[in-house]
Amino acid sequence: MTADQAGPVVDTPYGAVRGRHERGVAVFRGIPYAAPPFGPRRFRPPEPPEPWDGVRDAGSFGPTAPKPPYSEAFAHYLSDPVVPGDDCLNLNVWTPEPGPAARLPVLVWLHGGALTRGSSAVPVYDGHAFARDGVVLVSLNYRLGVEGYGLFPDAPANPGLRDQLAALRWVHASIAAFGGDPDRITLAGQSAGAISIGALIAAPQAQGLVRRAVLQSGPPEAAERDKVRRMVRRMATRLKIPATAEAFAAVDRDLLLRTQAEVGRLSSPVLGGPAFGIVVDGDIVPRDPLAALTEGDAARGVDLLLGWTRDEYRLWLVPGGLMDHVDRLGPVALAGAMARCHCGHEVPRGYRALHPGARTAEIVGQLVTDHLLRRPLHRLADARPGSSYVYEFAWPSSLPDLGACHALELGFVFDTGDVPESRKLAGEGGPRELCDVMHGAWVRFAATGDPGWQPWDGSRPVRILGDGDPYTVHGPRDREFALWTADGAHESVPVGGAPPVRGTELASAVRRLRRTMRARLH
Repeated sequence: MTADQAGPVVDTPYGAVRGRHERGVAVFRGIPYAAPPFGPRRFRPPEPPEPWDGVRDAGSFGPTAPKPPYSEAFAHYLSDPVVPGDDCLNLNVWTPEPGPAARLPVLVWLHGGALTRGSSAVPVYDGHAFARDGVVLVSLNYRLGVEGYGLFPDAPANPGLRDQLAALRWVHASIAAFGGDPDRITLAGQSAGAISIGALIAAPQAQGLVRRAVLQSGPPEAAERDKVRRMVRRMATRLKIPATAEAFAAVDRDLLLRTQAEVGRLSSPVLGGPAFGIVVDGDIVPRDPLAALTEGDAARGVDLLLGWTRDEYRLWLVPGGLMDHVDRLGPVALAGAMARCHCGHEVPRGYRALHPGARTAEIVGQLVTDHLLRRPLHRLADARPGSSYVYEFAWPSSLPDLGACHALELGFVFDTGDVPESRKLAGEGGPRELCDVMHGAWVRFAATGDPGWQPWDGSRPVRILGDGDPYTVHGPRDREFALWTADGAHESVPVGGAPPVRGTELASAVRRLRRTMRARLH
């Protein structure tokens, strides 16, 4: 490493980069880890970047992957900056001490966004606080939507996941020059980023590259191939082209994004419509990641930090006033949720008994949250006692109705609660003490593998991080979990004294719920 008046310079395998000194740490932005994925590389696995001569400036964020904007309802709460350009497979490094002698722990961050939105340029993800506290923070961009997760007969599956693997390999080979220890890499992500991490740590090609992993609000899972195919076919129908990578590559990029946004409007966790997702491909994802991690030997030496927020579903239902509409749908909404969660009538009836004052929307939301997030993360922890740590983020936003919703915790994780983009979810007055606790737990886990509380065992300890001092409970809401059955939705589904909604009506209930949500989110 060298330095001059313009900033620190570090050599990478493809050329030297010049960063910036900012608030006592060194920052390098927009470093390419793979070649631009366009032209002949469209829908193909990532390739190494072209080496460059001289010193490449790394003072600004690189281009973001092509993506549609959030709807107005969600943009009120979530920020998603766009940086134009084709060279979108890039990453950023925050480090307190660039140079091979430092050997500091490394945290590699994968952003969320349903595999269709998000980027490393979101201000909430600024890595300064991690570097300030002795952890090298790496964040990265990867292909999204149909570019990254479309399923075609003439192209390999999961190119976006392959991008992430290429970035992880870059980090393992290059991070020592930035002050990081390649033997102490923690892979961390939220929502779709956490789902990606589940697939990566289970992937045969990633074994040995990761020492620890943080899965926040996203379980290891594989999407149904037919669900992803339906997304591609619906886009192809609207575009009047074959459902092939060759045909899609010839479509104007802006038109492709508009079509993707239109087709994907109902791809929310609650509705479960066609969506992009990681699929089993016989290669990088040889089997379902959750099964590989719970039943096989994948990532056996990897420590796990697993978390969720108490009210994940509120970010899915509050925008556009959907909580009130779900309440008005009543039994129809509950029937749709049961179809979504493949459960019988005893589950929502049991939730009602345990929470007699809850609104219908709260019952629906908690059903989906438990089915999609908490139950699979519990299953993962059960399979790895002694090396798993589990927590629930329970601090409610000061904004109306959001509660402890999906993504609220990120400003606390990154100690960026003061930036406007964090306040869009948290409002004003987030407790400084909780930020110290949340951020400190991630720092300790990256450095030592122990966030500061009891590891998972037969008593199922969960650390609650919210108002006041953190505390541990054992098996929170396990009464709800005991209600779930494995035999799918029943033929007759009486709920809360309402008339039965029969199996033949479940699809109609889901369609009605989707139409309502489409109207509210348009």
